[in-house]
Amino acid sequence: MQHDNRVDDGGNKRRTDSPSPASAAAAAAGETAALHRTIRPLAFLKDVLICSLGAYGGPESHMSVFIDQLVMKRKYLTEAELIELIALCSILPGPTSTQTIVSIGYKTGGPLLALLTMLVWALPVLTLMTILSFLYQFLAVRDLSYDVLRYIGPMAVGFIIVAAFRIGRKVVTDIPTGLLMLFGAVTTYVIRAPWVFPVVLVAGGFATILHARQPGIWHRVSLSPPWRYLTAFATLALGGIVLAAATQHRLVELFESFYRYGYLVFGGGQVVVPVMHSELVAVRGFMTNQEFLTGYGLVQGLPGPMFSFAAYAGGMAARSGTAFAQVMGAVAGGIGIFLPGLLLIYFVYPIWEGLKQMKAVRIALRGINAVAGGLIAIAAVILLQASGIHLQNLVVTMLSIALLVSRKVPAPLIVAAALVAGFVI
Repeated sequence: MQHDNRVDDGGNKRRTDSPSPASAAAAAAGETAALHRTIRPLAFLKDVLICSLGAYGGPESHMSVFIDQLVMKRKYLTEAELIELIALCSILPGPTSTQTIVSIGYKTGGPLLALLTMLVWALPVLTLMTILSFLYQFLAVRDLSYDVLRYIGPMAVGFIIVAAFRIGRKVVTDIPTGLLMLFGAVTTYVIRAPWVFPVVLVAGGFATILHARQPGIWHRVSLSPPWRYLTAFATLALGGIVLAAATQHRLVELFESFYRYGYLVFGGGQVVVPVMHSELVAVRGFMTNQEFLTGYGLVQGLPGPMFSFAAYAGGMAARSGTAFAQVMGAVAGGIGIFLPGLLLIYFVYPIWEGLKQMKAVRIALRGINAVAGGLIAIAAVILLQASGIHLQNLVVTMLSIALLVSRKVPAPLIVAAALVAGFVI
């Protein structure tokens, strides 16, 4: 909601400062036309790659990279336009920062450039996480103990605790949102099943709408959506569920699972952690808790979208077969988790101007985000319990939290220190 307020405030200010809405719209149209005439796709993709290689952390830090590279240096869009796109992508399920930069690609050069933007943004770290899914086999071949990775898990718990605190401060704006955050945490702690996550998220959105009691929030707006993308989105969602149940093939099951994660979560990679952990570790047993936390800890030290953790998780879940099957598991995880967000951007971006006028969408987002904050907070508790609550792990977790909060040590160095400590101590 803070982003929406900033967008609204910015919009009001522009309308006040400009001579008239018509002249402002004409000026904006002229600027957009000039932009499309001068931008070279390859130059834009080079800037996207720079963003990908320099974006560490979650959506908040990614946005600062976008502002620096795409707004200030290259002027592909204004800061106000970027904030509007952030607001749009916050409303949608999927990885916020990924959808934001894809939206910039769509705004700059249409659907094809949006697709290429997605590939350039995500492919480098997806490749690295696919390779890292072979880490445990590498250690076994070299006859190295898995204990060298023992500090990665407790360190990752520290990252999750800090993420929960930072997100909680943003989403808890009053007593109702605080209660919704508590509701999300308690419910998902008691009920350890994949279906509970979409239920509590939807319940949070409806609860916020009912509590708001504002008239006219469902007012009609004129929209001409490209239905083919929504049809593809729904077909893959329903078709994946049917095929996974009918074939019980590991790769089909993995694609369906990660595709489902992609359309059930709102925000960054931290939000998807409790959903993944519940199904991949607790329910299906595709990997151990330590293996899960190792991958999540390693991705903290890499640039790019944190949803790339899906490549590691997909590869680990398919490691019982050949090396090729493991790579295909990583591919299924990577494509599955990013595809829903891409299709939703293709569907929503063309109708964004009308959609953002609907108050109900913005109001529901408050409750959804509050519940998501609860999911992250309780995930830290569950993962800490699974890692083992003993002095050594608690010390590593507390050190990680202290370093992250200080903002003086970059995340990659924290990850490197945990790895070195595992070898030395």
